[in-house]
Amino acid sequence: MPSSLTAIQFARAVEWLVRAIEIGGIAIIVVGALVATGLFALHLARGHAFDGAYHDYRLNLGRAILLGLEFLVAADIIGTVAVDPTFTSLGVLALIVVIRTFLSFSLEVEINGRWPWAAGAREASAVDRASGEPPRGPRPVG
Repeated sequence: MPSSLTAIQFARAVEWLVRAIEIGGIAIIVVGALVATGLFALHLARGHAFDGAYHDYRLNLGRAILLGLEFLVAADIIGTVAVDPTFTSLGVLALIVVIRTFLSFSLEVEINGRWPWAAGAREASAVDRASGEPPRGPRPVG
């Protein structure tokens, strides 16, 4: 019976690890929201324009939420794959990851104003316009 005791201990250890990562993700979101709100209030108190302060507030809050979501996704993956890798649990995990990935992409667009994969193309295009050289790489079709 030592092997079954070890499996139980492993499952408990993974459960504790998952809970710790989840708590870390939640803490990142909460602390990030508090810091972002404090900075927003500080900017307003110092007489900064509301529009600029609000824009910075949204950026800081979005970054905190994105980082917290990354921790929560990691906890879900560890909990599902390490303890109970059934097809049902993997399907639920896939759905959770898809939803959280959609949220992450939506927040990324809100923060940066572009899709995450569009960064390189936008920067290369700006460099090409500044240098006057034709763009390198594949040309868009159509």
